[in-house]
Amino acid sequence: MECTGPLWRWTGGANGTWHFLTIGGEAGEALSATALMRRLEGLGRGFGSLKVVATIGETRFSTSVFPQKGEGWMLPVKAAVRRAEALAEGDNVAVALEF
Repeated sequence: MECTGPLWRWTGGANGTWHFLTIGGEAGEALSATALMRRLEGLGRGFGSLKVVATIGETRFSTSVFPQKGEGWMLPVKAAVRRAEALAEGDNVAVALEF
């Protein structure tokens, strides 16, 4: 599943700055359906998260996505990924997800 969106920064909390992509649209709906199926199977995870493998450019990494209040999912993008792909806040980023 692929989608594109702007990289945004969240500075709340005691753990410093985090960067995310919002996964919405068809990809977000597919994530929601998968998460629901896993919950019904008794395989739900904390905070409603879902494990994924993401690919941005040439960088492939394992992480979890988290449901947002409202619509969509948040995909955290670690500093190592941002450096490897020369990404900055506000950049439009294409990501492929496997889940």
